[in-house]
Amino acid sequence: MKAVRRLGKTPLERGDTTSVSGSPDIIELDDGNFAVIGTDITDQLGVNPLHDARCAADERIVWISRATLISAKSDIPEQ
Repeated sequence: MKAVRRLGKTPLERGDTTSVSGSPDIIELDDGNFAVIGTDITDQLGVNPLHDARCAADERIVWISRATLISAKSDIPEQ
């Protein structure tokens, strides 16, 4: 598995980083899937955040800023 590109603007361009610590990001992988870098909020939301959403033992719920997702919109493929 390898990261091939970022979706959207860099964290620095969005103002989501101090360039010292981590930053929210959306990354496309070489198999066509995506990965998200964000703050782990699983403990705050619980493993069942909605009645039809569940977090498996090997999954985590992560927070990304609104700016991160909005800036990635134009880079997300239609299919």
